[in-house]
Amino acid sequence: ESSPYLPAPKDVMVYSRNFRSSLRWSPVKVDRGLVLYTVHFKTGAFNQWDEMNCTRVAQTECRFPTSLKERRWTVVLRVRAELGRVTSDWVETDPFVAERNTTIEPPKVNSVTESSDSLLISVTPPFASEAGDFLQYHVSYWENATSTTKKEMKTSNTLFKIRNLKELTLYCFRIQVELVTHSDLRLLGLQSASECHRTTIS
Repeated sequence: ESSPYLPAPKDVMVYSRNFRSSLRWSPVKVDRGLVLYTVHFKTGAFNQWDEMNCTRVAQTECRFPTSLKERRWTVVLRVRAELGRVTSDWVETDPFVAERNTTIEPPKVNSVTESSDSLLISVTPPFASEAGDFLQYHVSYWENATSTTKKEMKTSNTLFKIRNLKELTLYCFRIQVELVTHSDLRLLGLQSASECHRTTIS
């Protein structure tokens, strides 16, 4: 029985990074008793609510189960508060599609090898790609003295060179990942922090 006395959870949102997704919300405060939460989901294909692995739980976060790993699915979630037999109203999320709505973090830079005219950079992608995915790395780099003129390059290799550099010069770079899916959807990730390296003398 939903009750006007038990407020519904607020700040309900899907938090998704690198296709790892969870539902989060703010705790419901009551004078006494332990508030528990129940989360349901439904997909665009089946218009019926199903239980997630979060029924009458105390924490204010619920991770997506493996059954919701499909990035293309449209998912709607709802959560309510429960106190004894009293329940709050349900709060529904907007439709979530991981392929469009996840945040892609920057790649991890493993190593940078300096030579007199280039930097050889090795990176690890932020997530394991699926069949049909194409990952592209957008690299912007600049001479530290003239940081106004940035140059750009794109590569799909995890080991690549920034070429035609001056010797004994400090260069900085930032990298972000772009995911191009089989359905030609493009998702551009966050930029990495800038990293600077000095070229050697020939």
